[in-house]
Amino acid sequence: MKLKIAMIGVGLIGGSLALCFKGKPGVTVMGYAHLDELKDKYIASGVVDDATLSLEEAVEDADFIFLCVPVGLLESYFEQLSKLPLKKGCIITDVGSTKASIAACAEHVRLTDAYFIGGHPMAGSERAGVDAASAVLFENAYYVLTPSEYVPEEAYSRLSELLAYTRAQIVRVEPLLHDDIVGAISHLPHVIAVALVNQVREYNESNPLYKMLAAGGFRDITRIASSDAIVWRDILLSNRDVLLGLLKDWNRQMTAFTDMLEHKNGEGIEEAFRQAREFRSVLPERRKGMISPLFDLYTDVQDAPGMIGKIATELGANDINLSNLEIIENRVDVPGIMRLSFRQEEDMERAKTLLDSLGYQVWI
Repeated sequence: MKLKIAMIGVGLIGGSLALCFKGKPGVTVMGYAHLDELKDKYIASGVVDDATLSLEEAVEDADFIFLCVPVGLLESYFEQLSKLPLKKGCIITDVGSTKASIAACAEHVRLTDAYFIGGHPMAGSERAGVDAASAVLFENAYYVLTPSEYVPEEAYSRLSELLAYTRAQIVRVEPLLHDDIVGAISHLPHVIAVALVNQVREYNESNPLYKMLAAGGFRDITRIASSDAIVWRDILLSNRDVLLGLLKDWNRQMTAFTDMLEHKNGEGIEEAFRQAREFRSVLPERRKGMISPLFDLYTDVQDAPGMIGKIATELGANDINLSNLEIIENRVDVPGIMRLSFRQEEDMERAKTLLDSLGYQVWI
């Protein structure tokens, strides 16, 4: 008898999960779409075995149900599922980046003969939608599971075994602790990036030099400020209480810097940078996380026709997948600096080897 997996929402995350499961022995993947054109797209893309516009049909006899919908819609879908005849022992999980609110909903609804286990794959991409789905999206990433005390170990083990197909590292965490940690390492940085960009945007209204000179490093360190506005509205409101506490702590950090500057406390500033450098140096490097990494190479290019196309052509001819390229500086009197961005470290390393062999000066 085949194992049926229902994917409710087949975008970047749902589609990538589906690709991890589809084609495995004894597994069939059913996708649910709320629009007819999406249903056709899911099937045409090949990420699912079949798709339907009926939620009831999608989850009928399903062994696993993945809720891959925005955080703001999770409770609504959970309520709908609680009223449908689910297969005995069915496991429902989600992929939202906040866990306490959906855990509270599951506690309130209390499914009959089915189990809810909160989930959060800590990997992402700057792209969205089923077209961006990838079977290797979760490889070497952390995948957090937040089962309640009412979930049998047998059910937790079944979901963990299924998720082994993603090649992610499974981590078991309490829902509230998850929200505290993710709030600090992901949600707060997004808020800070948005606030910083908007501060510079306001300065730019009176002097366009701000925009012009922000094209390099400032644009890099605030990349996450370009995240989807609706998605992040729901995430921040869902984790509201945690964020309010984190923002108070952040304000204390800024007050401390203000005080050091007002009192010309050079030793204090030096110590703050030293402590930050030491802690950052022991953070896991080049591991997938919630803020998707890009692997960058830099090379000098002469201001001559066809140079950019030549490099891109060489990479393509060697099956090296280039995510993005940008000319950071290109004046008449100096060579341009080209940044080449890759989503996979392997592609970056292959590109460096290739460009080195072609005589380009390349650095990471």
